[in-house]
Amino acid sequence: MDASIIVTRLAALAHETRLAIFRVLVPAGPQGLPAGAISERLGIPAPTLSFHLAQLTRAGLVVARQQGRYVIYTAHFAAIDELIAYLTENCCQGLACLPKTQTAMGKRRPILEKPSRLKEEACNDH
Repeated sequence: MDASIIVTRLAALAHETRLAIFRVLVPAGPQGLPAGAISERLGIPAPTLSFHLAQLTRAGLVVARQQGRYVIYTAHFAAIDELIAYLTENCCQGLACLPKTQTAMGKRRPILEKPSRLKEEACNDH
């Protein structure tokens, strides 16, 4: 994966408001949320929310779709999967994973497709 894409995605998440928006969208799943619901949950004014959603969309972390008169925003799970895979490509280097990594790996459920058995074994073997 191109390092400039990784940097863009990390930069988009490196803002407290954008990170909060993204964290609200993840549990909403593929159904996503309308902007009004995001605004209400986080207490963010519409113009501010619009600015931050645009940043997340440009980074490829959020997808917007028109549904009737509403714009529905969804976390782009494939993009975040690529980002996590890039960051953890050489996870643990043959040593035991740290407790938080082990917990996160144990809770991971495939969103779009199952990870290869080889990658699962690489993280679970140590």
